[in-house]
Amino acid sequence: MAVLVNDGGYGGTRAEPSAPVPKSAAARSRSGVKRLEAPFSVRIWSPHAPLGRPPAGVLAAWAVAVRAVAWLLLWAVTGRTRWPATAFTAPSDPGIRATCSEIILRQEVLKDGFHRDLLIKVKFGESIEDLQTCRLLIKQYIPTGLFVDPYELASLRERNITEAVMVSENFNIEAPNYLSKEAEVLIYARQDSQCIDCFQAFLPVHYRYHRPHSKDGETFIIVNNPDLLMYCDQEFPVLKCWAQSEVAAPCALKNRDICQWNNMKYKSVYKNVTLQVPVGLTIHTSLVCSVTLLITILCSTLILVAVFKYGHFSL
Repeated sequence: MAVLVNDGGYGGTRAEPSAPVPKSAAARSRSGVKRLEAPFSVRIWSPHAPLGRPPAGVLAAWAVAVRAVAWLLLWAVTGRTRWPATAFTAPSDPGIRATCSEIILRQEVLKDGFHRDLLIKVKFGESIEDLQTCRLLIKQYIPTGLFVDPYELASLRERNITEAVMVSENFNIEAPNYLSKEAEVLIYARQDSQCIDCFQAFLPVHYRYHRPHSKDGETFIIVNNPDLLMYCDQEFPVLKCWAQSEVAAPCALKNRDICQWNNMKYKSVYKNVTLQVPVGLTIHTSLVCSVTLLITILCSTLILVAVFKYGHFSL
């Protein structure tokens, strides 16, 4: 029978005769079953491996396989038992979950016409017991297309409807849109009786007069989201998640003391509030002026007639 011998080339083998296997080579196992040798054998020889030892390539393959199995076992023991517990398991302590919960702000406008009410609602992500010791201040920016009446705010404060005060000085409520400036209002929000972790604030706003347009008979006013300021009598970890910077502002509406409020980061339901305002058209200028003048003359004439007819004059 022939034996395949490797010549050292890539895939090259040659056949050499081998000695026949004698019949006496058959051995008996301990159980008495005969075990016969194969009638022929095939051996692969490597020029780099000594006779009687496995080739070096086979040893290297076994070493790589053993090392890979060892790494897999190590990953199964350490990685699969530790990573999910820290990366995917939520904290079991409710206080930890509430520490970095989001603050949600919702700003909307109520009523129709030129006189509106701006309502601001703030909701914390989860119920926080320490929130009872905190105060919330909303710094609202009033665009040039709107105005807030300071006398109206004073009346609302007396009736305990809202706690808002004007910050801007020399504020002209009669100026049209193109002659006015942006104003600032501080609103001390109140806790919502129906929600333990909610605040709300209320502010009446009014439209200003706008320039007439040549084509479109309407314009838009954009009310941006306010600054949210928070002050607490005691420190607690929740502020570290939300606070961005410190802002100096009065501690209370009737208190002249200045406190360092924390400017809070929040998530707004709406990017901003857009109000649609009707405006006049320039092509109607002559008509409006003529009708206005005629009505003014007619009303003045009627007033003078009534005065001379029913009035009592004494010389």
